[in-house]
Amino acid sequence: MKFTEFADKFSGQAGINSLMDDLGKALSGDQPMIMMGGGNPGHLEVVQARLREELAAIAADPLAFQRLVGVYDAPQGEARFITALKDLLNATYGWGLTEANIALTNGSQAAFFILFNLFAGQLSDGSRRQILLPLAPEYLGYADAGLDADTFRSVKPVIEELDNHTFKYRVDFEQLQLDEQVGAICVSRPTNPTGNVLTDEEVQRLHALACQWDIPLILDGAYGSPFPELIYTEVTPFWDEQVVLCLSLSKLGLPAARTGIVIARPEIIRALSGANAILNLATGSFGPQLMEPLVRSGEILSLSREQVRPWYEAKMHKAVAVLKQELAEDCPWKLHQPEGAMFLWLWFPGLPITSHELYLRLKARGVLVVSGHYFFPGMPDDGHWCHRHECLRVTYSQDDQLVAQGLKILAEEVKRAFDET
Repeated sequence: MKFTEFADKFSGQAGINSLMDDLGKALSGDQPMIMMGGGNPGHLEVVQARLREELAAIAADPLAFQRLVGVYDAPQGEARFITALKDLLNATYGWGLTEANIALTNGSQAAFFILFNLFAGQLSDGSRRQILLPLAPEYLGYADAGLDADTFRSVKPVIEELDNHTFKYRVDFEQLQLDEQVGAICVSRPTNPTGNVLTDEEVQRLHALACQWDIPLILDGAYGSPFPELIYTEVTPFWDEQVVLCLSLSKLGLPAARTGIVIARPEIIRALSGANAILNLATGSFGPQLMEPLVRSGEILSLSREQVRPWYEAKMHKAVAVLKQELAEDCPWKLHQPEGAMFLWLWFPGLPITSHELYLRLKARGVLVVSGHYFFPGMPDDGHWCHRHECLRVTYSQDDQLVAQGLKILAEEVKRAFDET
């Protein structure tokens, strides 16, 4: 039996495969593990209570239940949810959307697989296009979503050191070179893995470049505005027809519902819907139907701003306090300024072992994190930039006591690594 190159690609050890394998085993296995690796959201009771109410209402309504489990949606996605979302975004931001501007997918990962292969790869004239990631590190789930080996190119950031233990990545616009091979620009906001939030000015500069080259600016808002609003700094939600805005219901508390949302110009939505039909026939109805009443009323926005964001921000401050206490001045360490999402991005300058070796040591002690080296898609590892092997991504979304315990073990292992030299 012989496999194609397609099969070789998807059966290989991609970073996202390793992450999700660890995540699944940690959350479903018998051996206790402190899960600080994946982006699984925490279990916020106020959100889950509202979801139980809506699920009970659907279960009590025979017609609604029939729609939930017994009817294929169109490839564009559940129509009532799309209309409700269009109305909400227009009323809130004045974007002038129609239903033709919105499509749903079976999760954001599916959306990015389709979008990246719409804009990167071989064109009909034989030329090739790439996705430009203007700021690395960037989400590891992008790395293997392109069918071509060279789907991505990325740019090293400017590293701004804010104080002794805090730093921030910024887009290096002087090194951001566009050419005819760039088919789209893509950035997450907040950035997974670092919690970095691009400023409005940075977004506008990227938008200007997209307009200049007539290519899409793909903004990944899975953790951002308008929901779930895991942003701890002031930003302005942004969309126009040069932008492809990707949202999700996962981080609001519905990761198992697999609901991705794409907002774009109609021709992009038509192409994405066609891919949906070929890959899935239809998208799932569970997430959209469950959340439609909250979208229609606008409660999805107030729930995000008044419940979800403060809950995660409080967890972030607790985790940072533990780090400062456990690492203190005992070894070189820096934390990316946590501006959003549910991650802490740690940098250990001069780390004597690789971040992957540190990950393995922590895993052996029952703590799952993610090695930073996975988060540089489109950037060849020439061995000259050790920074990419000195970083870890840590999730603080789970139980605070377990997170504190995991961070204490992490600090012990980091200090042991430095002491060994």
